[in-house]
Amino acid sequence: MSHRIGIDLGGTKIEAIALDRDGAERFRQRVVTPSGNYEATVRAIADLVHAADTALGERGSVGVGIPGAISPTTGLIKNANSTCLIGHALDKDIAAAVGRPVRLANDADCFTLSEAVDGAAADARIVFGVILGTGVGGGLVIDKRPVSGPNAITGEWGHNPLPWPTDTERPGPQCYCGRRGCIETFLSGPGLARDHGQGWTAEQIAGADDPSARAAMDKYVDRLARGLAHVVNIIDPHVIVLGGGLSRVRRLYEDVPRLWSAGVFSDAVATKLTPPYYGDSSGVRGAAWLWS
Repeated sequence: MSHRIGIDLGGTKIEAIALDRDGAERFRQRVVTPSGNYEATVRAIADLVHAADTALGERGSVGVGIPGAISPTTGLIKNANSTCLIGHALDKDIAAAVGRPVRLANDADCFTLSEAVDGAAADARIVFGVILGTGVGGGLVIDKRPVSGPNAITGEWGHNPLPWPTDTERPGPQCYCGRRGCIETFLSGPGLARDHGQGWTAEQIAGADDPSARAAMDKYVDRLARGLAHVVNIIDPHVIVLGGGLSRVRRLYEDVPRLWSAGVFSDAVATKLTPPYYGDSSGVRGAAWLWS
């Protein structure tokens, strides 16, 4: 197959892309996600694959990024915030619908893979990708291949406790996972908005020249530095790439590396923190690169 088709299955949209062997884009199309309808979601993905095949005059390989993971125990989808996917053999159902093998991975893994293959971390061996959006996720890529462990949770740093919490940060906000004080409850967009406490969105807080917004962002930067210091201590990546809506906050790339050294167990920190090269397109491109 001369081209790779990537599918990014999101809660509101499904996007398809086709890349040639050199990573050049040859096709792109998106549709609205059929909300809460599993069968219609599979059909929509199959229709996008067919549209790419038709546009390019041949069949391509198919990779799919999803907001969840395949359970190694059951082979069914788990941990998906698009709850209609949970409990289904999504990879097998899509493969049957498109008539070819399908590779499926978590959307944070796809984001990280895209940036590691030919994006902001293309020259790095160990890459950790971070999603700072409605939730907080992550992915790990080594030698341009995504790492998946026996529990299919590699990179789930958002559901660890915030490191070195202050007295005012304990026990922390309630997380949907059932615990309190998860990194996600502090560093997600909704977490930032809740901490600010004035009804603003995370984007408004990040862009405001206002004392309360600056104070909220100062706390956010400090917490992100603490959270990523743990990642550096455990994985020692060459590059950490930030994605999601909050990755657009420019001060993160100056202030977080200045602060994280206090928590990193080293005399110096050589890890690079960078924004994504492909931005919002990294997820769908990474899905295509699952076949490489």
